[in-house]
Amino acid sequence: MEFPMLSKGQNLSLPADMEQIDVVLGWTESDVEVDASALLLNADGKVRSDADFVFYNQPESTDGSIRFLGTSGTEEGAQARIAIDLSTVPDDVHTVALGGSVAAGQFGDLGKLALRVVDGAGHTLAEYVTADATTESAFVFGEVYRRNGDWKVRAVGQGWDSGLAGLATDFGVDIDDDPDPEPADAPSDRENSDAAVPADSGTPQLVPELPTTPVAPRKATTRGVRTTKRAVKKSKPLVFGLAEQDTWQPARLFSVIGVGAGEEQERRATSALISTMQAVRPFARAVCARVGAPTGTFEGYVEVAYERGETKVIPDAVLKVSRGSRVWTGLLEVKTGSGKLKKEQLENYLDVARKKKYDVVVSLSNDVPASAGELPVEVDRRKLAKVALRHLSWAEVAHEARMLLSHGGIDDDLQAWVLAEFLRYLDHPRSGAVEFVDMGRHWVTVRDAVTAGTLRAGDQKALTVAETWVSLSRHLALRLTAELGVTVKHVLPRRHGTDPVARNAAVAERLAADGVFEAVLRIPETAGDLVVIADVRTNKIRCRTTVEAPNEGTSGRRLSWLLKQLKDVPGDVQVEAVFSERGNEACEHIEAVRADPKVLTAGRSGDIVSFCLEQSFPMGGRRSGTAASFISSVTSSADAFYGTVVQQLREWVPAAPKQTEQPRTAEPEDE
Repeated sequence: MEFPMLSKGQNLSLPADMEQIDVVLGWTESDVEVDASALLLNADGKVRSDADFVFYNQPESTDGSIRFLGTSGTEEGAQARIAIDLSTVPDDVHTVALGGSVAAGQFGDLGKLALRVVDGAGHTLAEYVTADATTESAFVFGEVYRRNGDWKVRAVGQGWDSGLAGLATDFGVDIDDDPDPEPADAPSDRENSDAAVPADSGTPQLVPELPTTPVAPRKATTRGVRTTKRAVKKSKPLVFGLAEQDTWQPARLFSVIGVGAGEEQERRATSALISTMQAVRPFARAVCARVGAPTGTFEGYVEVAYERGETKVIPDAVLKVSRGSRVWTGLLEVKTGSGKLKKEQLENYLDVARKKKYDVVVSLSNDVPASAGELPVEVDRRKLAKVALRHLSWAEVAHEARMLLSHGGIDDDLQAWVLAEFLRYLDHPRSGAVEFVDMGRHWVTVRDAVTAGTLRAGDQKALTVAETWVSLSRHLALRLTAELGVTVKHVLPRRHGTDPVARNAAVAERLAADGVFEAVLRIPETAGDLVVIADVRTNKIRCRTTVEAPNEGTSGRRLSWLLKQLKDVPGDVQVEAVFSERGNEACEHIEAVRADPKVLTAGRSGDIVSFCLEQSFPMGGRRSGTAASFISSVTSSADAFYGTVVQQLREWVPAAPKQTEQPRTAEPEDE
């Protein structure tokens, strides 16, 4: 889809009927955390009060019109999101400045940064890309502002070396990052001097005349805004240690006994989700943030009936989040198992939401869209003018639960147990909330056509299976993100991230030509990307990674550096040495290299510049299920290769340069 690309200083009018937009700040280095922020400015370009500064420690404006939705991983790296309800922005707010900041380092280390304005369906309205940053640690990338009653967006691109605190201070925010502030009720020097009575001989001593503008009384609790991030808390899991046999199982909070299929399964899963969100507030915030809700008090209601003409529609749940005087509302449609979302049903909910002035309709199913923001069902875009449509997969819900349990965010042991029980329920096959288990009804046909050599890239079935493969690749990234606690990125060419048609065509073309699928996963703090290749013609899953060799020492020493890190790697892993002189590549199983390292170096000219490690696994051919399925073989192969190979490797770090010894000068003898 084509959309305007803004240059620095350029502006663009937003659609007149647009009421809700998201501003997305994106960057490619997912291991670096960038935080988005917004400042509500008056006609003088200053905040009206400290409450007009919206960021991670103050995630919503007092009127609820601007909300910080947090940071998440994407296929291209990571993104931070700000939601703006244009219809509720106060009249005396003329501009919303859109900023970003890094707690450590500087923006010049990040390369390209992109600011996108998107509508309720995730479609991009405008984008500004900049690579001008150098030493700045905070940036105003753009602004949304009023002009003659209309809303516009402008690309700004102004930086600060003084960080988020410096940026906010320049817009009039009072920052207080002092870890040991003085008591707020202690009088200041200025207050003491104002209270002094001047003496003048020959006239009575009078209190100085008060200023014409009344001064607000000083409050004992008044303090500035703190930009220091709060420490992440982590609870201790409950341990059951009194069982007499290993076969004894603790009772389930969410029973799986008697769970049927279809509507009964959906009602059970919906009830488990909503009740867990009500009991575990950090989990509710994490799930709600994914669908654009503010940070606030969550309530959920199931099976609520609404009138639509002469009929009634009953969404699976109604989501409510309150913050101050504002209430955010979403309608939830849930599917489990192989249940598919229906266009007509979602459009009915959109009509109800528009009539009731609700904020969003949320679909939840086992569909994992190939890219963040994509919808599994296309609806009439005219219905999205005032109501957003968001999609969640059960895989993403499980991902949020695992992240909280494994990497902090819950400091209450009982809440942690409730969330663990919810995850235990999702993991059971009867829940119907599977993460990703089906390649679709065209899988067997396409697989057989690849083997026979009759598949063509333009085949609609091939394009459908290609999209499913990209969804599986995203699922792999989500699984590893939850397990490792870092944002794992599914790497795609930039144009494929915004053009699903071109992306699916490229995957189908590779499948028809070479018989393979390929996914590249970038994991922070690893020496190389994890590449997963599914070779349909040979029925093999190949996992590989490439690591740069040391740039000093002989080829033998460089090979020795690698082998020391791979002492426990299985012997069937292949090691390919790439030399500086082309045509001198050598490849052997690591078992043979351990026995005689010279099999890779003997007779080769040039130095080793990189190593490629690869391991093959059997590929399952079944469309779905847990045993011998294609998806299970892909996920288990990726997990095994990461654990045994990728996480063992470290990038080579040269030794610190040595000082040149200076000759000592003779000290003068004492006289």
